Amino acid sequence: MSEPIWVWGVPFAPVTRGEAADLVDSLIEQRIPSYFITANTHYAMLTKDNPDLDEINRKAAFILADGAPVVWSSRLSGDPLPERVAGSDLIFDLCERSATKGYRIFLLGGEVGVGEKAAARLVDRYPGLRIVGVEAPPFREPTPDEHSRLIQQIRDSKADILFIAFGQPKGERWMYRNYQSTGVPVSVQVGASLDFAAGRVKRAPLWIQRIGMEWAYRLWLEPGRLFSRYAKNAWFIVQMTLRDLFSKSKGREMPKPDRTEIMR
Repeated sequence: MSEPIWVWGVPFAPVTRGEAADLVDSLIEQRIPSYFITANTHYAMLTKDNPDLDEINRKAAFILADGAPVVWSSRLSGDPLPERVAGSDLIFDLCERSATKGYRIFLLGGEVGVGEKAAARLVDRYPGLRIVGVEAPPFREPTPDEHSRLIQQIRDSKADILFIAFGQPKGERWMYRNYQSTGVPVSVQVGASLDFAAGRVKRAPLWIQRIGMEWAYRLWLEPGRLFSRYAKNAWFIVQMTLRDLFSKSKGREMPKPDRTEIMR
């Protein structure tokens, strides 16, 4: 794999959507517990504000650019990422591939009933898909016994891919703490992608996705929940863009931390 491209303090894998699915194939074939991250603008902002996420990013097998502003910024820097790789697209790609190759999938998180509905719709869409577990833990800190039972349930399922829908950065933190204990070859935090798969939340039309304005469509659908978050994201983008432009005007490259363990 090529060296990562750093955008706003996050090392992104310079891969296309198809190449990302191929990377997941490779991880499953290795049979070694691992995880990858789909990082959008919000996650980049969280990484800047939460130092513990740097370690989580460093240990990831790879990180995908799940946000048009991330891709635009990479082009501005002269080191462009090939395209946006949205987790909400990749979940369907991986389910289609899993139905063909016999991979086993576990769905973890979301509101009660969302996982079951997503499983039913995915199996209907991809005949032969094996959903070997669905679990929606309560929205509170689990007891030690509850946590142990959940880990054992995932281990017993012998899943090849674990889709986690806990939200950012809770999902990434949970994944980092537990990916080795679960024994699953590939784990990924998918957030709202489970709601999309269940048909609970409607995605933007393709033409809106292609021009990088899916965030605006989601804001229109859920203004009360998303306005504050997107306002913070917008201010973060302005700050980071001005910083990068100033650095470029001074003829300096943005420092790239030494993270030799990011890509395995």
